[in-house]
Amino acid sequence: MEASATTVSGGRSLIERSPLSRLPDQVLQWTLTALAAAILILIAYFFIRLIGQSSTAISHFGWGFVFGNDWNPSHLIFRGLPLLVGTVVTSAIALLIGVPVAIGTALFLIEICPRRFRTPMAILVDLLAAVPSVVYGLWGVFVLAPKLLPVEKWFASTFSFIPWIGGGTVTLYNYFIAGLILAIMILPIVSAIAREVISTVPSEHKEAALALGATRWEMIRMAVLPYSRSGITGGAMLGLGRAIGETIAVVLVIGNADVIGKHLFNQGYSLAAVIANEFGEAANTTLYKSALFEAGLVLFILTLIVNIIARWFVSRGTRTRAAGAVMAGVAVDEV
Repeated sequence: MEASATTVSGGRSLIERSPLSRLPDQVLQWTLTALAAAILILIAYFFIRLIGQSSTAISHFGWGFVFGNDWNPSHLIFRGLPLLVGTVVTSAIALLIGVPVAIGTALFLIEICPRRFRTPMAILVDLLAAVPSVVYGLWGVFVLAPKLLPVEKWFASTFSFIPWIGGGTVTLYNYFIAGLILAIMILPIVSAIAREVISTVPSEHKEAALALGATRWEMIRMAVLPYSRSGITGGAMLGLGRAIGETIAVVLVIGNADVIGKHLFNQGYSLAAVIANEFGEAANTTLYKSALFEAGLVLFILTLIVNIIARWFVSRGTRTRAAGAVMAGVAVDEV
């Protein structure tokens, strides 16, 4: 039995295989390594290229591009604080609205939904990611913004005592509408990651909580959410990266005003929106085009930071669960 298990066709043992037979494994290893390296090289190339293209604007404005509040193409003044504020505000609104809905959807599908309906409903949620962003934008322009305008006026009037939230003149297209559209757009990715993380919670944890008399909600709060917190946070950060880089939908509903809005329901601008809107006009003006490349550079760095943070959260959650499993195994062995 041992001889037959350690031989291959031709009567040679496994350790006597010719070098040629190992060639496919080496080719596969080299190919995968080259692909991984190519991705890193591509990211580095984008970064270097953006720096090179935005060098003119960097030499003119320096850090003033990020911290200055004056975007005026007619006078060749480009300071992108209004764009950065619009990007951060709309993305924050998307997180505040979209992440709780996505987590609730994931919890319902994994813990509460009947098994026969689970897959069809998960597919329907994931199909939201297949809708083109321009469709979301047009829906926001022709349906969502007009329908919500009376509600926004009531809210701004009723809560006028809250700084930046209430008061002021409500415009048809504004930060809130853009953030709400983004919340719907990030829902599929955050929900999908949350479902995958929640489904990895050991059944022993849930059964132990229920055996101690916990209700379904208490079991979710004490056993499911703590175990999957890091993975859900990483999914939310990836959704934030998606919201930061969204262009077409935001262009249509944010209002495209190159000033910092005085409250939530004012018009604004974003880094991605200004690049999409004004790059055609800037083609023949070196400084103008360089300023848009600098906006792209800021957007690239911001997105990269968000994705690095998301990866860190996911890695930390994986290490924590692995350490918990090792400690549990040691405790069982001691018993």
